[in-house]
Amino acid sequence: MYGWRARVGLIVPSSNTTMEEEFRRLMPHGVSLHVARMKLVNVTVEELFEMEKHALSAASDLADANVNVIVYGCTSGSLVGGYGYDRKIAEEIENKLHIPVVTTAGAVIKALKKLGVKKVALATPYIDEVNAKEKAFLEANGFEIVSVKGLGISSNLEIGKLRPEVAYKLGKEVDIPEADGVFISCTNFRTIEIIDVLEKDIGKPVVTSNQATFWDVISELRLGECVENLGRLFALKG
Repeated sequence: MYGWRARVGLIVPSSNTTMEEEFRRLMPHGVSLHVARMKLVNVTVEELFEMEKHALSAASDLADANVNVIVYGCTSGSLVGGYGYDRKIAEEIENKLHIPVVTTAGAVIKALKKLGVKKVALATPYIDEVNAKEKAFLEANGFEIVSVKGLGISSNLEIGKLRPEVAYKLGKEVDIPEADGVFISCTNFRTIEIIDVLEKDIGKPVVTSNQATFWDVISELRLGECVENLGRLFALKG
């Protein structure tokens, strides 16, 4: 039986081509991944709000597979509504299905706090209106955003085509001396190959959307995995 150890239910935007693949590469032995999708073509504030309306339906479909945790796998989509929006999404699903929920935005907040990062350099593939929402969300959660750099891409399919070295270069460009760490946002932005090397080159912690979400899932499932090459976050104990 697949998923004899645990089953992870992942909800992603319909145009996301990255998160599912990165999760499959990282998934521990005995843990299965089951995926549902919500309609989204462009990463705009309007489409992100519209997408969230389908979250409960997608989660209900995953519940039929008897998953142990449900992941709302979209960074901007779990923070676009401002402070507490991540918890609103999670609680709506938890209250209906009685399955714990991890949101990417919530996982990122936990990861940054775990690493002691207070002054954040924010790197994204997004357009300015989405960057503004993300900056406001992080600030509302107690972080100081000391620099922001986005790539200005609205098409989520185009974001998914970006190679890992684009994330590396963007992370390096956004880093400034005042920053405690770098956060590279977007679950459709391929990053897991560059986290370790970027941390070594800038001498600071690096958090990415998929890395933080996967870390939170492993914590929620209480799996004692030792995951290598995913940065300082996975090197921390407890």
